[in-house]
Amino acid sequence: MATSAQGLSFGWLSPVIGNKWSDYQPIVKYQCEHVLAEVTPHFDSLWIADHFYGFDQKTDPFLEAWTTLTWCAAKFPDIDLCHHVLGVGYRPPALTAKMASTLQFLSGNRFILGIGAGWREEEYHSYGYEFPKPSVRFKQLDETIEICRRMWSEDDPYFEGDIFRIEGAAAPPRPELIPPICVGTSGEQIGIPLAARQADIWNTVWRGSRESLERKSGVMHKHLELLGRDPTEIQFSLTIERALPDTKSEADDFAALLSELIELGFEHFVLDFGNPTSAAEADLFIAEVLTPLRGEFRGS
Repeated sequence: MATSAQGLSFGWLSPVIGNKWSDYQPIVKYQCEHVLAEVTPHFDSLWIADHFYGFDQKTDPFLEAWTTLTWCAAKFPDIDLCHHVLGVGYRPPALTAKMASTLQFLSGNRFILGIGAGWREEEYHSYGYEFPKPSVRFKQLDETIEICRRMWSEDDPYFEGDIFRIEGAAAPPRPELIPPICVGTSGEQIGIPLAARQADIWNTVWRGSRESLERKSGVMHKHLELLGRDPTEIQFSLTIERALPDTKSEADDFAALLSELIELGFEHFVLDFGNPTSAAEADLFIAEVLTPLRGEFRGS
């Protein structure tokens, strides 16, 4: 098991949607007021999804991702911040770079740029954005990452790719620390090879199949080897959608799953617990899952 320099870490995904289970109030707003102040000291990062409207009804409240994450940055000054994940086609690349450098500055270097090629075609068309074929969207992603890194590190950046071009796109103040880039992708043909080249963090989704996850991990390791890139340079991140445990047995099952996934090389977990309405609901997870795992795998 190769481990990155970052080590074992846990992210809390706070849903921006409001639905029938939250009385149609955005869950993240409620959690910010009643849950996150007590639980975030136990987590390493806070994650916000990037969509424009809900999946059940378009009229369900759904908060915009950049605005919401910036609001969270002001409320919680001691946790890293990431989108899960930005759709590359929703914003021009130079604007993405500028917004990222601004949030990195305002947050005190706590921002992670989470970004992907985008997938929700209906949403693209609803907002008047083009939704090209996958090869083009991943090319957009590749060039957007290049533009971000140049705008974060150069005073007078220039880039001309197959799709995007910038000239003199200064983005002061340039970040003191370049934000890590998290590429969210599960695609074995285009996405994972791109993440192997470009990502500091690779995020994929747990769908209940160890075989599928082992295959995707193998694709990543293959491409890292082809690139001559040390596997410890990239953190393997996994999103898990699962309710908080209510019993010791459920906590043990959760811990066993995470231990198995850690042994597969995944050491960062973005956890979507749904809609817990009090910090106390996370106590059992923190005491019986998160804290023991940190102790068991510290320095592994």
